[in-house]
Amino acid sequence: MNRALSTRLFAETLGTALLIVAVVGSGVMAMNLTQDVAVQLLANAGATVGALIALIMMFGPISGAHFNPVVTIADCVLNGRSWRDVVPYFVAQTAGGISGAAIANLMFELDVLGPSTKIREGGGIWLGEMVATFGLLCVIFLIGKHRAESVPLAVGVWIGGAYWFTSSTSLANPAVTIARAFSDSFAGIAPESVPLFIVMQLAGLAIALPTLRLLRG
Repeated sequence: MNRALSTRLFAETLGTALLIVAVVGSGVMAMNLTQDVAVQLLANAGATVGALIALIMMFGPISGAHFNPVVTIADCVLNGRSWRDVVPYFVAQTAGGISGAAIANLMFELDVLGPSTKIREGGGIWLGEMVATFGLLCVIFLIGKHRAESVPLAVGVWIGGAYWFTSSTSLANPAVTIARAFSDSFAGIAPESVPLFIVMQLAGLAIALPTLRLLRG
């Protein structure tokens, strides 16, 4: 990756912001249109899938389109990305995510920075978040090794599916988890639930790295 760090950081900030606009905005829209929680989740998942595929296709050639600190760390371990990128990428991703939450809140006339009151906790939910993160990293780094052009679609499909088959609804991203604490909406997560979600995401990363080293040869 030869592009200047400032360009890559801007891409990560903007991409994560737009991702959160899609996640939070679709969650609020779903709440406004129906009281059926299953339909709300379906709408939220569908909008996230579409936005995620497009954003990875747009920003992948510029910054790698991580939008996710665990992806950045895994890229350093598995693909030799400079470790100097980790902290700047995390700051850019988190700042972008919080900005995206504020924009989505303003679009729907909610409090600009929440916070969320949606408690997400319990052993099953934390396990679900670990599974979601582990699976996401496997999708990115196994498919990416041989069919890089398929990664945007694969990531979108995995996240959309994991909204439904994981108990946590698959946040799978520390920056996104922090950002979603700033919106009191369907897609929100209460600030007090954030730390253990991030712990489980890092646990998913810790399990994924040796698995990926083995499978990638």
